[in-house]
Amino acid sequence: MNIEIVQVEIPEGANVIVGHSHFIKTVEDIYEVVVTTNPNIKFGLAFNEASGPCLVRYEGNDQALVNVAIENAKRIGAGHLFVLVIKDGYPINILNQLKNTQEVCRIFAATANPLQVLVAQTDQGRAVLGVVDGYSVKGVESEKDREWRHNFLRQITKYKK
Repeated sequence: MNIEIVQVEIPEGANVIVGHSHFIKTVEDIYEVVVTTNPNIKFGLAFNEASGPCLVRYEGNDQALVNVAIENAKRIGAGHLFVLVIKDGYPINILNQLKNTQEVCRIFAATANPLQVLVAQTDQGRAVLGVVDGYSVKGVESEKDREWRHNFLRQITKYKK
């Protein structure tokens, strides 16, 4: 078995969701989740088949994001993997609906941070072992950091403490 680190490309201003699914219908169902949850989100989706012709299936409403999703899915290369690249929305807007999609088995990451996927290669194929999302922790937040966090959340949501 060989282990490889695959750097995920995330366009400026975009987020990526990487997950594991189990059926070709994933493409249609995730498409429906995105457009019915937040019709303003621009997105590209790629799904790696794990049997039959083993193709990268794709959908989306933004060709540049579709192309990025396809390239990421090809480089990762694991079967039943999906890569969803979104703009004009955040993973939090669609994550619960994605998790409730019948075909979705697991979400590995939902982030705008630099993302690396740890991939194992066997004689049968490739598998995702896990992800490195962002960077290592550098300390504990101060009172000033807490105040910033609370203000930030109030700016982006209707969150009340």
